[in-house]
Amino acid sequence: MKRLLSGVSAGVIALALGAGAAFAQDLPGKFDGVTIDAKLIGGQQYEALYARIADWEKATGAKVNVISKKNHFELDKEIKSDIATGSISWCVGSNHSSFAPQYPGIYTDLTALLPKAEIDAFVPTNIAASTIDGKLVMLPRAQFDVSALYYQKSLYNDEAKKAAYKAKTGEELTPPDTWADVTKQAEFFASPPDFYGTQFAGKEEAINGRFYEMVIAEGGEYLDKDKKPVFNSEAGVRALDWFVNLYKAKAVPAGTTNYLWDDLGQGFASGTVALNLDWPGWAGFFNDPKASKVAGNVGVKVQPKGSSGKRTGWAGHHGFSVTESCANKEAAASLVWWLTNEDSQKLEAAAGPLPTRTAVWEWDIEQAKADPYKTEVLKAFQEAAANAFAVPQTPSWIEISNAVYPELQAAILGDKTSKQALDDAAAKATQILEDAGEL
Repeated sequence: MKRLLSGVSAGVIALALGAGAAFAQDLPGKFDGVTIDAKLIGGQQYEALYARIADWEKATGAKVNVISKKNHFELDKEIKSDIATGSISWCVGSNHSSFAPQYPGIYTDLTALLPKAEIDAFVPTNIAASTIDGKLVMLPRAQFDVSALYYQKSLYNDEAKKAAYKAKTGEELTPPDTWADVTKQAEFFASPPDFYGTQFAGKEEAINGRFYEMVIAEGGEYLDKDKKPVFNSEAGVRALDWFVNLYKAKAVPAGTTNYLWDDLGQGFASGTVALNLDWPGWAGFFNDPKASKVAGNVGVKVQPKGSSGKRTGWAGHHGFSVTESCANKEAAASLVWWLTNEDSQKLEAAAGPLPTRTAVWEWDIEQAKADPYKTEVLKAFQEAAANAFAVPQTPSWIEISNAVYPELQAAILGDKTSKQALDDAAAKATQILEDAGEL
């Protein structure tokens, strides 16, 4: 977290000195009669932010036409289809640090469209990760993502369960600090089909990303220093076996191989899952009695360690980009700024996501002092962020994920051994990198 907060004072000073009257005049600006077509990530946790679009429209005189709203995996496929057909006529798109390296050419450099003081107000590491080939291709929203472990507190306060777990394992029942403990506890808590020990996203980049961070936690590598796939190692087999063994034990829902992030969030909120590795954006939802059956019963702690002593920590952040083909880049940049400005980040951070503006970090920590749950959340995710690491820096990451995840599924479903699945996946990944000229 020291790394994340580095530059806080510099950012705040830049805001104070660099904003001035020009800032008040120029943003959000006036764009009467302009319509901005947008392709946005969809999902329950994003709707509160999108409600602010109406305020931007009122302030600027422009209109926003959301022509697509899908999960990021489907959105990525749609954007690639647009690139292939030369039909990028829209202006604003949701982006992510894991996806951005694939298509930097379609997005414009935001440094030419926004005041330097506004860009300087973001956490420098987030801006660095949003810069591809020297271009600031997206503004980070209040969603720096690294996962921590959510759990149902009542399970650990149940005397009968504590006694039964001690009798079964010889250990005390406390929230797990290792993935080996997660396995034991998940199998102990599971009572299918009504209750499960844990869950995981089982397809697309979601399962590949989880597998990747488990490989790191097991002491392995996904790509070596020469960008060669090496995840079909002993560490890789141990990592994949974690998913395989939980599925075999019926400690996870049978449909987990088809789950993505919204399924996990709704699953934990339903009260039918004991332990859930998940993103900070769900923190508020999980503790909202109107939306969640576990509200008031949620504990949060740093993500567990693998056998190497390293914690999982796959991380990235969301953002918004402006296309090079946009007919009114100034209006589009204004909208992107609006969705990532201090007010927007405070709105999102209040529900749990980690802000990417340094001043909002300070605000968030101050606000949490009167809220024990929010304090617990921030503490857990501050510690989780200290263990964060990005995906392998290759433009082929998503293409590799799309080739690897069916092999991971094959092992989980018992169609292949873990080693066979990983050997086949590594061969596919190697071919992709060779075809891309990266090997």
